[in-house]
Amino acid sequence: MKTYISLLRGINVSAQKKILMSELKSLYENLGLQNVQTYIQSGNVVFNSGSNIPPDKIIEKIEKAIVRKYNFSVSVLIRTVEELNIITAVNPFLNGKNINAEKLYVTFLSEVPVNMYLDSLKKLDYSPDKFIVVGKEIFLYCVNGYGKTKLSNNYIENKLKLNATTRNWKTVNKLFELASEQIKTEIS
Repeated sequence: MKTYISLLRGINVSAQKKILMSELKSLYENLGLQNVQTYIQSGNVVFNSGSNIPPDKIIEKIEKAIVRKYNFSVSVLIRTVEELNIITAVNPFLNGKNINAEKLYVTFLSEVPVNMYLDSLKKLDYSPDKFIVVGKEIFLYCVNGYGKTKLSNNYIENKLKLNATTRNWKTVNKLFELASEQIKTEIS
């Protein structure tokens, strides 16, 4: 078994693409995923799957099941618990002076960005907000909060030609904690 964290893009925002977490949990279980656990209403799911199933196939199954059940599409991104461990350890803003952790966010990308698109994103000034791209993640420091930044999911998706979804730093850490607890339970 392998532990994964899936992040659904844009559900339960402004009463659009409404999915109850209890229904989402059942949907995952009906796909044969195990130890399914949701966290808050924004589409965060920790689960286990057979280690021989590649993440892209799991994503495909989840996205198709959502379309069948709800008649709308949702982008799903997946990270392993190991990847989330690295993300929580390498956030470059954690070492900065006067950094308020409540202003930290991580934008998860579907792929590593193409340099040409990444260069166009980096050329512009987003002050007072800052971002650093590391692999398939963009670490954000949004001084006035995520709701007021230019670096929204839509903006990033448009610039990088990738799917993206953002979570605050507290949520990222909680998801890592839940996934780690699931691994400990499996070992016991």
